[in-house]
Amino acid sequence: MARKKRTAIQLNSPQRKAMEYGMLILGSLVLATSFNLFLNPNQIASGGVSGLSTILHNLFGLPPAIVQWACNIPLFLLGLKLLDRQYSMKAAIGSVVLPLCVMLTSHLHPLTTNPLLASIYGGIGVGLGIGIVFRGRGSTGGFAIASQILHKYTGFSLGACVAVFDGFVILFAGIVFDPEKALYALIALFVTSKTIDIVQMGWNTSKVAYIISNETDSLRETILYDLDRGVTLLDGSGGYTGDARKVLMAVVSQSEVSKLKIMVRSVDPDAFIILCPANEVLGEGFRAG
Repeated sequence: MARKKRTAIQLNSPQRKAMEYGMLILGSLVLATSFNLFLNPNQIASGGVSGLSTILHNLFGLPPAIVQWACNIPLFLLGLKLLDRQYSMKAAIGSVVLPLCVMLTSHLHPLTTNPLLASIYGGIGVGLGIGIVFRGRGSTGGFAIASQILHKYTGFSLGACVAVFDGFVILFAGIVFDPEKALYALIALFVTSKTIDIVQMGWNTSKVAYIISNETDSLRETILYDLDRGVTLLDGSGGYTGDARKVLMAVVSQSEVSKLKIMVRSVDPDAFIILCPANEVLGEGFRAG
């Protein structure tokens, strides 16, 4: 019980909060810079309020920051009323800070006029910015709030609701600009989603190994002392025989997978090994968090 209390204090410490607000501002700045350097000047509307602002900017000459404020602030207030939850201060700040960053970086000259390059690098930049915001437990508001409202009142999955709004923006872009621009927008959206995953979970993918063997004790010592990795014993039973048996579980880095397989085979050539990806591992011997 005391351990949980210490964790809660740490998560809500002034230093942690200051870092999270800093990440919100930094992520918004990275996102806005990528928007002005790549996406907006090349008419690539890859979903979200920012994509809608690109369309309206090219249709009516409206400044993207003004369009984003006009969408973000009402959506935040609507979500505050309809979702029956207390939106964090970071969501409110994100709804204001991102358009402000877009305005402050609007003077930047585009780095390329090639739409393919713009969709790839713009998608990377936007994904990096959003990933930083998410790592700071923040939000930039916009259609994320609208998706939550649609999710609550229709019963559709949240992913489907996000796809509805992004799909609408990309379809609108295909009508206003041309179908090719919509295809580039899909590339940017895909790159953005992959970049967010990388920022959230990192480049290095560890592996979870499940080992079923009759040489459990020997394998346990091999993994503990020769591979220098922790190991957990799980209770299992044979599906055919019903006999009780132990299952070894260990988490290893990508570079240790081959070594693990060689060690297991040297102890028990008949061992059954299952390797599964573990996108993020926190704890001793891995990342601190």
